[in-house]
Amino acid sequence: MTEEQTVVPLLEPREGIPPVIADAAGLARTIEAFAAGSGPVAVDAERASGYRYGNRAYLVQLRRNGAGSALIDPMGCPDLSALDAAVADAEVVLHAASQDLPCLAEIGFRPRRMFDTELAGRLLGYERVGLGTMVETVLGLRLEKGHSAADWSTRPLPEDWLRYAALDVEVLVELRDALHLQLEEGGKLEWAQEEFAAVLATPPPSPRSDPWRRTSGIHKVRNVRALAIVRELWTMRDTIAREKDLAPGRVLPDAAIVTAALEVPRTKKALTEISAFTGRSARRYMSDWLSAVSRARALPDSQLPAPSSPGDGPPPANRWADRDPAAAKRLAAARAVVAALADEHRMPTENLLQPDAVRRLTWEPPAVLDDETVAERLRSLGAREWQIGLTTHPLTKALDRLETKGEV
Repeated sequence: MTEEQTVVPLLEPREGIPPVIADAAGLARTIEAFAAGSGPVAVDAERASGYRYGNRAYLVQLRRNGAGSALIDPMGCPDLSALDAAVADAEVVLHAASQDLPCLAEIGFRPRRMFDTELAGRLLGYERVGLGTMVETVLGLRLEKGHSAADWSTRPLPEDWLRYAALDVEVLVELRDALHLQLEEGGKLEWAQEEFAAVLATPPPSPRSDPWRRTSGIHKVRNVRALAIVRELWTMRDTIAREKDLAPGRVLPDAAIVTAALEVPRTKKALTEISAFTGRSARRYMSDWLSAVSRARALPDSQLPAPSSPGDGPPPANRWADRDPAAAKRLAAARAVVAALADEHRMPTENLLQPDAVRRLTWEPPAVLDDETVAERLRSLGAREWQIGLTTHPLTKALDRLETKGEV
């Protein structure tokens, strides 16, 4: 879109707001319509993050040429495997696919081919890649905003929410077509296709061994007894949140957990004096919170958590200079190479080469620094072939230069 073009508000879906499909008969009709359609299938999903436990889908939106748009309620239609089979040969268009693929897989919808409009925007160097911004920048259309963070488990869903949801897939295929052309013209289409395939092939993340260590503000907790309090409170909160199907933060905020770990309250009165425990939901479970604190206080030293969880990779980069100065120099050199290449190809550094791959390569470099061994190392770290092709020789050259100079 040029500066002279006028941005046109996209206020209503072309065929109006489609009815919400919430039963087997409606789903069967939708499957028939989408099987008879043609071209890519635009898909989006709405969750209730911040309201409900987990990240399940509470609304699925689809659009295909010849079929129009559909809104499906997974609470009434929890199995979309038949729909998935009906469009198995079609390319599925998503925006920020990695966010939606897990919740779609839970209800049986697993794309075989995909186009991610957000990822395409990153590879093309767009500074802002949110769906609304991309639609406005590329197509000159303005999407309605305001309901992305809503509680989509609400029933019935308000009409303005449904309008917003339908509009999210209204022009997604048109956006895909425009970005596909730009990728082709920029010589980046094969790169994008590799990226899309890699996203689809990525397995679900393994459960964290110590998920409680992700508590916001835990860095303030300095001793292992206090860490045990964090662990016990986090575990109790998670149990309650799962049972009540509530987002953990709505049961008890992280700030309450950290404050309790620092102050070690011994009575309900002491707990109530912590402001983060005064919310209605937190007050309801005062006995549970106090029991969790008491359990942590009574643990023998042998059962206290370690100060930090053992990692399977390099330490945080800000510690490298002290731990291994030579590795710190390698990391700085490699980051400079990747930044320069990313600038040359107009994309974020993290899309040119994953930061974790750069860290692991430079923390434990191959014994022999040549293009073949560096390429193989990058491949083992999950780098795609297009990334390996662009970065291998410059990285090898930079690391070998440090080695030759005796700086590492």
